[in-house]
Amino acid sequence: MTLEVLAAFAARTCLVLLFLPFSALDKVLNFSAAVGQAGQATASRPLAKALILAGLFVEVTMSAGVLTGIADRFAAFVLAGYCAVTALLWKPFWRKPDFRLRGPSQGRETFWDFLKNFAVAGGFLALAWGGPSQQGVAAFLHDPFGSTHPYGQTTSETGR
Repeated sequence: MTLEVLAAFAARTCLVLLFLPFSALDKVLNFSAAVGQAGQATASRPLAKALILAGLFVEVTMSAGVLTGIADRFAAFVLAGYCAVTALLWKPFWRKPDFRLRGPSQGRETFWDFLKNFAVAGGFLALAWGGPSQQGVAAFLHDPFGSTHPYGQTTSETGR
């Protein structure tokens, strides 16, 4: 294994570590509490359960895609959207009556969590779209289920 492969795996692991295993495992072990939290976004308990199950599916399957490199652009794109949606649904700092810059403030703490969600989303978008050397957004739009081949060359690159 080369240093580049180890670095790519380490970076991808850091990106998904929040979701797989920790958030996914928390949803499994504390399903009722997770449904209760989802109830903040909807008054329907069946819909809250569906949201948690959908979140669990996204966290496990898309994280696995990012880690393995299988359809990793698509998986990263979905996880970016997931981060944005969860920020908007569960980190509504604008609803906190005590948002202030100095002293104790639940609103400010929620604001930082909101921004962290978008920072992680940015990391996933960078993975999904790549840089200019990877043709960026155009490559994603051309083949959204393609792989960035993070752990080695493709057969077309090696000539085999």
